[in-house]
Amino acid sequence: MGPVQWGDVPTWVASGFAGAAAWFAFQTIRSQRQQIGEQQQFIAEQTQFMAEQTRFMGEQQQNLELERAELRAAADDRRRAQAERVSMSHQQAQQGTEGAGYWRVKVRNGSSAPIHDLHVRFGTAYIASEVYEISPAGQLLERWMHPLHLLGANRTAEFHSQAWPAATVHNNRPTLFFTDENGARWTLDSYGELELTEDADGS
Repeated sequence: MGPVQWGDVPTWVASGFAGAAAWFAFQTIRSQRQQIGEQQQFIAEQTQFMAEQTRFMGEQQQNLELERAELRAAADDRRRAQAERVSMSHQQAQQGTEGAGYWRVKVRNGSSAPIHDLHVRFGTAYIASEVYEISPAGQLLERWMHPLHLLGANRTAEFHSQAWPAATVHNNRPTLFFTDENGARWTLDSYGELELTEDADGS
């Protein structure tokens, strides 16, 4: 073995340092790439999780809206239950021989509780002139005051309009106003349309 060529030592050292630096740089880059990959995977997982949470929250919101709609429908059904058992029938009747006529309007409370403040209006300007209690056989009994303060469960009343010419009778169809046991005010028209109203006296 020959003598060491000291002139080559700095080259060897520099080469060693360069190799070490390259190795460390490679390891650093590989570590950074690994970290970036892990971060990307984490971000992807978080994005998927957030998407699932958003979908879950959307489904929950839809379920809540459906439940609210069902509750509102059930409450509306309960609120309408008594009012829907109130019926009105009507017919035109003749009075005298001069061609005059009037409305006869039967109102039956088919519910199990009384209804209050019954008022029958004809067209937009006329109110009932007479009210009678009706027997189960359909006979006119006691004459009552109008508006009728109370009609008991399974009771029937008959309202009469004034006498008018036939055309006036035809053009002034009856509408019933009444209040249920919960204080809700209703209208029932001659076509069977039942609606809530704020019109207290049918005026």
